[in-house]
Amino acid sequence: MRHYNCGEYGDDCYALEIFHRAMNMQEARAWEILQQCFGGVVSGWLRRHSRRERAYALDSEENYVAQAFTRFWQASMNNPELSFASLAAALNYLRASLNGAIMDTLRIYNHPNEVPLPDPGDALYTGEPAAEEPEEGDELWEAVRSLLSDGREKRLAYLHFHCGLKAREIVHFCSSEFNDVQEVYRLRHNIFKRLARHADQIRWRLSCV
Repeated sequence: MRHYNCGEYGDDCYALEIFHRAMNMQEARAWEILQQCFGGVVSGWLRRHSRRERAYALDSEENYVAQAFTRFWQASMNNPELSFASLAAALNYLRASLNGAIMDTLRIYNHPNEVPLPDPGDALYTGEPAAEEPEEGDELWEAVRSLLSDGREKRLAYLHFHCGLKAREIVHFCSSEFNDVQEVYRLRHNIFKRLARHADQIRWRLSCV
């Protein structure tokens, strides 16, 4: 870890150690270093993406990069056995996460009528029993919800993790609740740090499902 704190991350073994600590050991500091070290790499992929012009017209580079790491984190939560034998494999997975964020954004804006407008009274949001069986993936949201006490953070986490809305989509579709994209970025950053600190608890809850 000290090599990364000093900006020394040229050796693949050090990079793999950070991926391992972030994904498998769920160390909050490792997640921060991972984003610091490879955020520029993800930005470079975005700038060379074949759909970059359309992507930039719909959302910011900052948000696409954040979405890539969020998807990466969610994958590690849903699959604790996920690991990589080489730095190239880890970066390929991270790049796929970015591509997924870009393509989902394009699909949402190309088919706006397909985007759900979540209701604050939704049973999954409030924690009330649902009339139907929960869909696959709801377990992760329930684990996330249990760790948040602040109402706005809980609402934002619901829109982001459960409904899959990006920061600008949240401001667009839920402007009466969130009208500043920078506030969404700030709250999301706070949520992510808290979840990283409680990653073991989230995994334990998912393993009991």
